[in-house]
Amino acid sequence: MAPLALLSVSDKQDLLPFAKALINDHGFTIISSGGTANNLEADQLPVTRVADYTNAPEILGGRVKTLHPRIHGGILAKRNNADHINDLERQKIQNFDLVVVNLYPFRETIANPNVNWEKAIENIDIGGPTMVRAAAKNHSDVVILTRPDQYNYFLKLLKEEALTEEVRRQFALEAFEHTAAYDVAISRWMADQVKAETNSPWLDALPLKQKLRYGENPHQDAAWYSSIGQGWGGAKQLQGKELSTNNLLDLEAALSTVREFGYGDAILNPHTEKAAVVIKHTNPCGVAIENSESNAITRALDADRVSAFGGIVALNSSVNRTTATALTSLFLECVVAPSFEKEALEILSRKPNLRLLELKPEVLDKVSRNHIRSILGGVLVQESDDQKINPINWQISTKRQPTEQEIKDLTFAWRLVRHVRSNAIVVASSGQSLGIGAGQMNRIGSAKIALHASSEKAKGAVLASDGFFPFDDTVRLASEYGVKAIIQPGGSIRDKDSIEACDELGITMIITGRRHFLH
Repeated sequence: MAPLALLSVSDKQDLLPFAKALINDHGFTIISSGGTANNLEADQLPVTRVADYTNAPEILGGRVKTLHPRIHGGILAKRNNADHINDLERQKIQNFDLVVVNLYPFRETIANPNVNWEKAIENIDIGGPTMVRAAAKNHSDVVILTRPDQYNYFLKLLKEEALTEEVRRQFALEAFEHTAAYDVAISRWMADQVKAETNSPWLDALPLKQKLRYGENPHQDAAWYSSIGQGWGGAKQLQGKELSTNNLLDLEAALSTVREFGYGDAILNPHTEKAAVVIKHTNPCGVAIENSESNAITRALDADRVSAFGGIVALNSSVNRTTATALTSLFLECVVAPSFEKEALEILSRKPNLRLLELKPEVLDKVSRNHIRSILGGVLVQESDDQKINPINWQISTKRQPTEQEIKDLTFAWRLVRHVRSNAIVVASSGQSLGIGAGQMNRIGSAKIALHASSEKAKGAVLASDGFFPFDDTVRLASEYGVKAIIQPGGSIRDKDSIEACDELGITMIITGRRHFLH
């Protein structure tokens, strides 16, 4: 029996070549309805209309056409279930192998500011989401496609006989995402129409984890939505006060920074470097790597104890007794780590308001690499800047070559600078940050802050910049403090000025070819 496909799409892009390939190259029989059937028939493609296939006419002006046992029985029947197969045979229903559906243009309809309630309501699809969800549920037996950009990929897989269970599950996931986004659009529009208070659309698909005491400031309401068991949704708070909005934002910055040095790796391999990060207002104020957890946190705090007061700490390894003792040397808001030993918890319990969060490395593996931020009326989605740093592409652009220790320090500083708000400057030495300049409107301003904080410790240290130098002023200022090596992305039309200044002053400069702005 020929494979059976159900096509019912609002978006007709690439429909005809796809249908032709199904029929001519793979022997599919096509069942279709409404405008989709009209398009196929106009191109003289063989198609059976849904009404003819079900022997039931479209009714209610098209509101009911695919809601029929011959459609949904053929989609939902499990082919390894004898009872299901018997039901299909008794009712003379054929299994569908492929369902291709996308939904009525609700979002396009409401984009017109003059659209009325009745027209918007008529563009709420009922049969479409039902078919999509049915096929996605039964994805082991039925492939579900919801976008034209999936067509060629499906045809390639079909030709290669590579429609594996993994591929089918991916199509099913995308189908459920398609209907979820559709439902969010409807609910948001309705909420606007009836003046209801509701949450932002990109949060509606996430469960509410908890109401927060307030937002960034006490007069702002706030709530925390999170995937269950993923990312911070998988964190376990062991003690301390309820988390605030600012706590979570700082914890995110701390985790992002400490993951640069391998989060949890030190637990599996004792020889892995131990890293500690202290965050204040989403910027690192002290970072260190060491051979022991306690030395790492002590050096991270010592980098800037004034700024570290009231800070957020992240560690990439288990918190033991000596580490806990070091953590009690200063007032802190939160500590996050892969695990806490029993003795450490006893020591840290003496500070009952200190929030302790245990975040297992495995709950981070499930999190999307996309970084999402809200703007007025929408969201921005970008790939996270977390690719592994590869020094192989770096270029030494000066006469002076870096020493082995300077290479280590430059690598450390470069790993750190991409977690500092731009414009960003980091001064570092021997696996410890000495001074950090963040978020200034010009680069020399950030350099002045970082170098002033480093003071005499900058002699023989290295400096990292997240963006290129538009002038040679930062190089000359760094030389005054005794900096011996600089790392920066390059790309300025005046790179030559900075390189020549380095040669004049006996400084090494490495150009990475990649910037790391963080806004």
